[in-house]
Amino acid sequence: MNSYQKNDTARRIKAIFTGSIGNLVEWYDWYAYAAFALYFAPVFFPKGNPTAQLLDTAAIFAVGFLMRPIGGWLFGSIADRKGRKASMTLSVLLMSLGSMMIALAPSYNTVGIFSPFILLMARLLQGLSVGGEYGTSATYLSEISTPGKRGFYSSFQYVTLIGGQLTALGIQLLLQKVFLTPEQLHEWGWRIPFVIGAGLSLFALVIRQHMQETVSTEKENKKRGSVLILLKEHPKAVLTVVGLTMGGTLAFYTYTTYMQKFLVNTVHLTKERSTVLTFSLMLIYACLQPLFGMLSDKTGRKPLLLGFGILGTLLTVPILSAISHATTEWMAFVLILAALIIVSGYTSINAVVKAEMFPSEVRALGVGLPYALTVALFGGTAEYIALYFKKADHESLYYWYVTGCIFISLIVYTLVRDTKQTSYMDKEP
Repeated sequence: MNSYQKNDTARRIKAIFTGSIGNLVEWYDWYAYAAFALYFAPVFFPKGNPTAQLLDTAAIFAVGFLMRPIGGWLFGSIADRKGRKASMTLSVLLMSLGSMMIALAPSYNTVGIFSPFILLMARLLQGLSVGGEYGTSATYLSEISTPGKRGFYSSFQYVTLIGGQLTALGIQLLLQKVFLTPEQLHEWGWRIPFVIGAGLSLFALVIRQHMQETVSTEKENKKRGSVLILLKEHPKAVLTVVGLTMGGTLAFYTYTTYMQKFLVNTVHLTKERSTVLTFSLMLIYACLQPLFGMLSDKTGRKPLLLGFGILGTLLTVPILSAISHATTEWMAFVLILAALIIVSGYTSINAVVKAEMFPSEVRALGVGLPYALTVALFGGTAEYIALYFKKADHESLYYWYVTGCIFISLIVYTLVRDTKQTSYMDKEP
């Protein structure tokens, strides 16, 4: 390797770090809500049935997702018109503001209905932010990569996305095991992770000031960031993103954010043991993403998607049913890990698959907007629907719902061409 190649590799690694670290912080802020909902649910809602309280917090979690399509459109347009750097810098600033609002929000006993209203406003801001983060960061990491390593490099989006959840769970473990009693966590300790999140977001804001741009916006181009152009010239790709995402995002949120509550509510583990188990699984899951990404660089993207679609359709009901009847933590661990290995066929490469489907002038918008719409409909409502079925005493219906969505995505996987062979990025300078 000559000095130019060494410098080029170092430049790419630095760019991926600066792009990824902000992504990690954004997703930490987003997941801190899910991780600590078990503690702050009674603070914002009147005392009652624990499942009902979780249902209320899950509803606000879902409403936050409704802002993600708006974020996907707004920040995708900014990224395509003004550059990826401008979009990613603004999104992390909004996330910081949302986290600080939650950290300082008064309880229901103090201000009544205004308490959950403040929580709702904060989640709407965070939803707007994270809705813009996905499409832009997926685009950035795919564009900064070398052609033969796009699957590997872009997989770090989910490494840092999962890393955000790991950070939230890690802080939860420290607070549970080292620093605070359960009573303190319920009373005020749950606010600490949101203060940390606001501070980390400001740190990421500084880091992103030094990002390397991947697209030139100097020349006037009316196609840049235009929703009309996107829908007119790339309707098939937009619909394909929706189909690609539906089953994958629902499975991802089922086995990550919802699983911690599932282990407490259905398997009847303690909150502390659920956190430890989830943390261990997420750590392994994060490490799997680059391995699957490298595999896609060798075999193509389609075999991995088909693997997820087929196995997810066949095994979702058996796995979730077995987890619900798990008699030991080790049994639950093995079953959830098997599910996460299957889901990795989607999560590791979904960013690069979508980025390869669009030209640069509408890439961030094309990736972010249809993805955010689909996640809002299916990923964001996963917890709420699961808890609703549980409250209605028909929890197993949720397992079939997840299976059906994965099957629809499988149909799409069988119909699309392998984007590794047809990537728009290979046609661009």
